[in-house]
Amino acid sequence: MDPWLLITIIVGFGMAWAIGANDAANSMSTAVGAKAITPRQAVLIAGVLEFTGAYFFGKSVTETIRKGILYPDRITDPNVLVYGSVAALLAATIWLVIATKFGLPVSTTHSIIGGIVGYGIVYAGFSIVNWGKMTQVVLSWILSPMIGAIIAFLVFKALTKSIFERKDPVRSSKIWSPFWIGLAFVVIGTMFYIKVLHGKSLKTGVLFYGIPAGLVVFLILFLTLRVKFPSSDPFIGVESIFKRVQVITSGYVALAHGANDVANAIGPVAAVYAVASMGMAGMKVPVPRWILAMGGLGIALGVATYGYRVMETVGKKITELTNTRGFTIDFSAATVVLVASWLGLPISTTHVVVGSVIGVGLARGVKAINKDIVRDIIISWFVTVPVAALISAFLFKVLMIVG
Repeated sequence: MDPWLLITIIVGFGMAWAIGANDAANSMSTAVGAKAITPRQAVLIAGVLEFTGAYFFGKSVTETIRKGILYPDRITDPNVLVYGSVAALLAATIWLVIATKFGLPVSTTHSIIGGIVGYGIVYAGFSIVNWGKMTQVVLSWILSPMIGAIIAFLVFKALTKSIFERKDPVRSSKIWSPFWIGLAFVVIGTMFYIKVLHGKSLKTGVLFYGIPAGLVVFLILFLTLRVKFPSSDPFIGVESIFKRVQVITSGYVALAHGANDVANAIGPVAAVYAVASMGMAGMKVPVPRWILAMGGLGIALGVATYGYRVMETVGKKITELTNTRGFTIDFSAATVVLVASWLGLPISTTHVVVGSVIGVGLARGVKAINKDIVRDIIISWFVTVPVAALISAFLFKVLMIVG
């Protein structure tokens, strides 16, 4: 094996671990914050589903990260691509570890794209960057928390109207919670058709995979929830129902995250593998499955070993979470992320989840939001790209000299 390929694989695995430690914690943070599951259970569920999402659903976003940010025809020297990929991965990993240490949920997508842009500008100037693609990506970063917040706000308002403001909240929740979970599985079923079975028609995916999956899940949950939840307080009864349901929605977010964010770690690895295998012409070969598997495994280990810091910030410090609020956040965030993954758009899961948390908080009033924590998170978002770019630029210079 090419020694630089081996180095890139090791660094890429480290990046995947850092993603698990920082960003992937978002998938389970609301369930842990709302006490639906324990941190240990969260680690197990997230690990399995992050790996599944990365391995089966991750390919199209990986292609965007690998080939879309820089113009590949401007890089004629294979060594530049190899050194740049290593520099970008190392820079993103360093920044993610620093942010995780302080419990800040920064964007892994920002981090790796910043790293790629940093080495690209050092090598060939600003003209090598595909600014059209960058504009599209930046717009998605701005829009993703806004869309997440809006959807979460509307879903929580709908839950309040359909359940908490009814005469029998427990009975209403037994009807409406299967509806929302069923809707979530319509999206998952459709994604399975498009990503795993490589289907081309969205209509076919929805009609023959999404809707049947949603109906099956709806019926199972509807029949299961006919069991009476004993409680003298109807609101406690409602939360007890959503406590069980939220485990499913948190798993849904983990699956979505694995599909979208595995690209951040393995995109550069795939590029180096292609060069090592076929030279610069290899930039057109598909991403091997074993690279997707490596990224998924790294993410799972990151959640298990260091994910608790960011989990605490997102799950407990932004706003007070209950099981119905946590369910709303999970459903809203995962839907936005999975649709983005289908479109091949590398949005930030962090931004969507935090936006959804803020949206649920705003549904209860501005005072329900911890504005100091939100301010710190937003500042960390703004500095991520330039910090990662600067670190990457420095590392690339060093590698070019010593390489």
